[in-house]
This record gives sequence, C-alpha cells and structure tokens, in this order.
Amino acid sequence: MAALAALIFDVDGTLAETEEWHREAFNATFREAGLGWHWDQAAYAELLEVTGGKERIAYHIRREGLAPMTPERIAALHKDKTARYTARVAAGGIALRPGVRRLMLEARRARVKLAIATTTSRPNVMALLRAVGDVPEFDVIAAGDEVKHKKPAPDVFLAALRDLNLPAEACIAFEDTLNGVKSATAAGLRVVVTTSLYGGTGPFPGALGVVSDLGEPRAPARGLAGATPLGGVVTLNWLRGRG
Repeated sequence: MAALAALIFDVDGTLAETEEWHREAFNATFREAGLGWHWDQAAYAELLEVTGGKERIAYHIRREGLAPMTPERIAALHKDKTARYTARVAAGGIALRPGVRRLMLEARRARVKLAIATTTSRPNVMALLRAVGDVPEFDVIAAGDEVKHKKPAPDVFLAALRDLNLPAEACIAFEDTLNGVKSATAAGLRVVVTTSLYGGTGPFPGALGVVSDLGEPRAPARGLAGATPLGGVVTLNWLRGRG
C-alpha cells in the first residue's frame, strides 16, 4: 500500500453542515419565481438522493408531473439559488464541522496534500472557504459542474486524483452519503464517513469507518462491512493504519 499522500474531502455535509442552507436558498428562489414550490426537510432529504441542484429541480418536475421546463430555465433558477446561497454564506454563521480544521492542519504539517471532490459548484465551494477562513489552502478542487457525470459516478474523484497526480491507494476520501461512498470507492479510494443531517445513517458498505464527526468518533453500526470501530479522534496515524 502506498504511503498516505492526500486527503480528499466532500463539501456539503462533510466539510460543513450546509445542506439546510441550500434548501432555504432553493425555497427562496422558488418563491421569488412564483412557482409555488416548497421543499420541506423530508422532501429535501429524498431529493438529495439525486446529485446536483439542476438535476434535483428536473427530478422534482418529473416526479410531481409539472409542466416541462427548459434546461435554460432550470439553469437560470439554479444560478439564482447559487447567488442566494453564496450571499447567505458570505454573511457569516457557517463553520467547519468538528475535527475538520484540526485534521487539515495535521495533514499540512505532515506534507499530506488536501483536495476537494464535490458535486456542488465551484462558486459554492469558494464562498464556503472564504466564510470559514483560517484554513489551509486546498491543492486541488474538483467540482461537480466540471465533470461529465456527478456522484455516484466516480468522475469527480478521478478528476481530483488526476490533478493531484496521485494513485487512489495513496489517498483517503471523506464523505457523508452513500452516493459519495459509491463515487469514491468506484474511483478506487478508501473512504471514511462522517454522518450528517441529511446524509443518512447507512449502512455504508465499503467504508473504513463511520463517525459522528472527525473529533468525536463512534463505533460503526453493527454489521457494517469493512468498517473499523474508532476509539479516538480521526488522526493521520489512524488513517495510515487502515492500509
């Protein structure tokens, strides 16, 4: 097994608990457009099974039997939603999830690279990173709108590996959803799951472990194939031992 050379993070639900902010931005966009749509938390949890904001809007239209909408109109709605989300993030109040900054700083001290592989758009990523502040710079950012297929396809993780110029066995990914785990493992990566508000409770087949967050781990759910109980914070030493 190659030495650990990079950590690759998902964003929404993994770096920060942002999905509720996305949901509110969608609903504000729908109200402004006079559509009469409202995604409550239960509906949004189901819609998150569809990766990508534009894809969620299209799926909602099909599922509800609504009048068809052109791709251009869907893209315009999503652009407005992105602007609302990034403005909200820029206003403050968002924070990295527990343990994320600590592990990133530990990685930097050890000269382990940092990357992002996310379904969300680059403007959303950059807005979040500016808002949380005081974090190490990422070596690579691979965003959903920059690859052909979104998660659970492996494209975005493969793009991150390409730009890192590293083999999958030298990296570990962090995810919060089953689609994310499928995407990362399809790219040949080992994955640690940090459960989140909308990410589901599993099982997450193929994960190295399932933790509540990187600072306060818990044992994986019973019957979780391939997982390892965690007894402390997630550190580089623990990650290196997963090979």
